[in-house]
Amino acid sequence: MADVGIVSISGNREAQAAATTRDPRPFLGVETSLTGRRWEGPGPEEERLCEAMVQRTGLPDAVARILCRAGVAPEAAEDHLAPTLRALLPDPLELRDMERAAARLIDALDRGERIAIFGDYDVDGGASAAMMVAWLREMGHGATLYIPDRIDEGYGPNDAAMAMLARDHGLIVCVDCGTLSHGPIAAAAGADVIVLDHHLGAETLPPALAVVNPNRQDESGTLAHLCAAGVVFLLLVQVTRMLRPRGGALPDLKGFLDLVALATVADVAPLHGVNRAFVRQGLGVMAARARPGLVALADIAGLEVAPAAYHLGYVLGPRINAGGRIGRADLGARLLSATDPQEAARIAAELDRLNGERRAVEAEVRDAALAQAEARGLDAPLVWAAGAGWHPGVVGIVAARLKEATGRPAVVIGCDGGIGKGSGRSVAGVDLGAAIQRLAAEGLLLRGGGHRMAAGLTVAEDAIAPAMERLAELLARQGAGDRPARGLRIAGLITPGAATPELLERIERAGPFGQDAPAPRFALADCRVLEARRVGETHLRLALGDGTGGRLGGIAFNVGGTPLGDALEGHGGRRFHVAGRLELNHYRGRAIPQIRVEDAAPA
Repeated sequence: MADVGIVSISGNREAQAAATTRDPRPFLGVETSLTGRRWEGPGPEEERLCEAMVQRTGLPDAVARILCRAGVAPEAAEDHLAPTLRALLPDPLELRDMERAAARLIDALDRGERIAIFGDYDVDGGASAAMMVAWLREMGHGATLYIPDRIDEGYGPNDAAMAMLARDHGLIVCVDCGTLSHGPIAAAAGADVIVLDHHLGAETLPPALAVVNPNRQDESGTLAHLCAAGVVFLLLVQVTRMLRPRGGALPDLKGFLDLVALATVADVAPLHGVNRAFVRQGLGVMAARARPGLVALADIAGLEVAPAAYHLGYVLGPRINAGGRIGRADLGARLLSATDPQEAARIAAELDRLNGERRAVEAEVRDAALAQAEARGLDAPLVWAAGAGWHPGVVGIVAARLKEATGRPAVVIGCDGGIGKGSGRSVAGVDLGAAIQRLAAEGLLLRGGGHRMAAGLTVAEDAIAPAMERLAELLARQGAGDRPARGLRIAGLITPGAATPELLERIERAGPFGQDAPAPRFALADCRVLEARRVGETHLRLALGDGTGGRLGGIAFNVGGTPLGDALEGHGGRRFHVAGRLELNHYRGRAIPQIRVEDAAPA
């Protein structure tokens, strides 16, 4: 089904172009902030569109700015603020091989065949595998869960594992992997293989019974924004449609939307189209605390409120990933499919412990990678670093940190025994997966693939430099180096007194925020620092005032010893323009507005 009530980017290009036009002048006159960035504000045309949105809808100015930036017309505003699956869910049969995959899964159930689920070790793979296991369990059918070890087996199906599973199973379902696994799928002789994936496909498909993937080369691309869990959910929708005429009880698919939401955010899938509905509806399911694994993980993470999209990406997701990064690869999928609260609590505690270890390893690699990248220059189309002994489980998250710090696509590679294993993260508008896949086809990589925003690679150590030089060239053709690396996009001004809990809740309704839909950043003009005190070693708790009685709390993370932190902490009565993202700080049952400070400049 087509999207209803949402003005798509392709369907409203004029509004999109106008809404993304920047004012050529620096916002609030900030040419170089305390973090070295130029502030970019809305241009005159965006201001005009925002004013029209406010007049026609009655929405607050801050909310209108978010909708204008997303290219939403005034008449579609209400539908955008309340995304529903009824309006946005596509027909599963839009995807090739979907009907064949659904029919084969039903046939396996009818015949009582043994089914194996082969998944990736990240959040998307774990959530997809858990969804399949849980759905089959509700259908009265068990399944074998297999997650490869990141170090010993690497990403995706391998010959030995697939051959082993094929000996005892009639059907193998590969989730979040398999699209490029020609050899391993051929090794599964005697079993049928279904691939449910979203990574970029090659010109030829593996010898599977069905390859359901919106990023196959023969697909239209209209559903390319789905993560693997979204593809799995569409399969279960189609299976439900085909089984419903038989009568009898079927699993309530709405109950699986918490897993789809978690995977969509954690895998950095673009939050537009049906993905917005997946996340919005999934957060509602998660708030009901019905899944033991997510309840246990939220509790051990100290999450005292119903999760928001931010918590999926920065609180729950990293803990689930920790198992695959530096621990047991199957812990995430086992947690998400657990039915026993005590077992879930044990796994959650182990993942929390591993996440602490991951942070320490990540910090060491991050510092070394950043120093190396800075030595090469941070204004190139590609920022990259490589080092001996860097743990392969953290190179992806370090690449994400480099991307966030520089506004450039980033690749980080860990080397061992003459082989480098790396991971990359991209920025909006730059297809990293396709470029990595081309490098592999050209022979510069031993292996490589992924999707637009993230990719993995294996490369001979002595080929790293020429491979990265070629990758930078390919990304430059996509415009990776065109935008200033240190610009800070600001949606508009707000006063401390205007940042009420009611306004922040309405801003949250304009989400969910994430990839391709960043949370809006606002600026407080000419503020006085009323309070600045250290929290821990590097964080700063603030109170900001505008001189008219308005007051807003703030938090600045990891600013200790930086020009930003030093200036705010030692303000000496000076006034500042402050930029950041508004949020509600839940404390002892109260929702208190605050700004998560990202930058500031002397006023």
